[in-house]
Amino acid sequence: MDTEEYLRRELIRVSHAVHAQGWVANHDGNLTAKIAPGRFVSTPTAVSKGDVSGEMLIVVDGAGQVLQGTRGAFSELKLHLAAYRCRADIKAVLHAHPPTATGFAVAGIPLPGPFMAEPVVSLGAEVPLIPFGLPGDPALEANLAGALGGADAVLLGGHGVLTVGPDLDTCFLRMELVEHLCKIALVARQLGGARALPGDVVESLAAKHAKLFVRDVSEPGARLPTAADRSPSVPDFSRGEASMLVADALNKLGG
Repeated sequence: MDTEEYLRRELIRVSHAVHAQGWVANHDGNLTAKIAPGRFVSTPTAVSKGDVSGEMLIVVDGAGQVLQGTRGAFSELKLHLAAYRCRADIKAVLHAHPPTATGFAVAGIPLPGPFMAEPVVSLGAEVPLIPFGLPGDPALEANLAGALGGADAVLLGGHGVLTVGPDLDTCFLRMELVEHLCKIALVARQLGGARALPGDVVESLAAKHAKLFVRDVSEPGARLPTAADRSPSVPDFSRGEASMLVADALNKLGG
């Protein structure tokens, strides 16, 4: 199901879904998916994500040059390509401006430590906040690389949210969960602040996440530590199997 035709259909579907959720406005947001090494299908610049169509999509190489299509590449493409260089398991990248999560990002306020069990299994123990930087800034790319070493969703200071995953649907779900968490955290701040989960519970849940979503930093040019957290023997779970394992992990922990 990772043929170029399929990925094009998915890019259109998820682009429309991102717009329908209200996570983007005007020409905001961008999506890419990896077709093959050094080859990516992408939304173009200067188009509403609600209007994306097949003839608008472009194909770019690892340097950001347009290989197919009549439209231009968006300026933040360098950030997507930096994410792909970090980890070989990343097959899709989504950047958007969900209002509540982006509010945290532009205020420079990180999400508090884990305060709910389920999101730790789905996202890991942290959604890091990295400082603002312009596309192509080496410091921004280095900060993103560091963040993606232990996370699949990142708050971009002064900018928005970026999620990565094995497919666009996973990127969408992770974006949805980050926005949901930020809404809850905002209400909790008004009530005195969210209470962090016990450290041993977070550690156990994060271990489940690591087994379900193995990160691979073997991509050439990756700037992250190599094998410390990898589990090569863990199978490549389908979404259905992963969902059952998440539920089982939470049941065992009394979640």
